[in-house]
Amino acid sequence: MAERPSWVLKVVLEVVLISVGVFLALLGDQWRENAHDRQLATDALRRFRTEIIANQKSVAAVKDYHVALLSELRGYLAADPKTRSRETVRIRGLQPAFFEQTAWDLAIATQSLSHLDSDLAYGLSRAYGLQRIYGQFTLNIMQAIYLQPLEANFDGMAAYFGDLVLWEPQLLQMYDELLPRIDRALGEGS
Repeated sequence: MAERPSWVLKVVLEVVLISVGVFLALLGDQWRENAHDRQLATDALRRFRTEIIANQKSVAAVKDYHVALLSELRGYLAADPKTRSRETVRIRGLQPAFFEQTAWDLAIATQSLSHLDSDLAYGLSRAYGLQRIYGQFTLNIMQAIYLQPLEANFDGMAAYFGDLVLWEPQLLQMYDELLPRIDRALGEGS
């Protein structure tokens, strides 16, 4: 009878050791997966930071031109049609802001957005959504230019630049709010 309890004890000890080994392996795998997720999030945040700075510069470079051109277009349209002159409107191209969005596309493809703070991901989504709308409007006005020259459609141009003049300050504000949040998430901010 002394052999039976020894045998049972060995089996119980083996089961316990195997269970602990499996538990430690699962714990190690979970740690590795969490480290990978943190790395995905950190890489995405760095790319977002770089891209937002580039997009911020792109918007800042054209916003004053858009405000001035909109003012000229509105002045032209408000003038008496018999006396107004197209020379009062100095169009030097559309000069839209061109947005980088590779970081966004990659974050979607790698699902790294799911590893970011949800409020930060929401803010990024809002900014990239407005950039997408801005880009679509620019594409639409560019297509319209092929159908009718700029000077022949000052009403449409005024509407386009009117929207840009509203969206560009919103985008700049979004960028100004996102960058410190990204820095904090990266541990680089206060």
